[in-house]
Amino acid sequence: MTSVLGGGTASADMSAAAVEARIKPVGKLNTGAPIAVAAAPAPAAAAPAAARSGDAVYNASCVACHGTGAAGAPKLGDKAAWGDRIAQGMDTLVKHAISGFQGKSGVMPPRGTCGTCSDGELKAAVEYMVSKAK
Repeated sequence: MTSVLGGGTASADMSAAAVEARIKPVGKLNTGAPIAVAAAPAPAAAAPAAARSGDAVYNASCVACHGTGAAGAPKLGDKAAWGDRIAQGMDTLVKHAISGFQGKSGVMPPRGTCGTCSDGELKAAVEYMVSKAK
């Protein structure tokens, strides 16, 4: 017998047992007690990564703007550009590095270009840049 839809062959057995076998459910809904499922093993805890130095963070992320002056970023070692910023205090500079800041002369996007840096690493990078401008 030829199938009307697919062009293949269909079973010629139209007995009640054959029809039942072809249309039987593929699964059953459990409406009784929950089935216990074994918990997946916990992944092995990764050792926390060591914090990178300010120099390493600067060279990996900050140099893109602070090495070129892009978007008004004060260049590394430019005492004139850093002077007023340093006068605001380290807490303010770190806050601007973490949260972002838009000033008269430029823009500091939140976390700069380092979305994976910890707050401590960003602080170390700011400290590194400030040390080069003193």
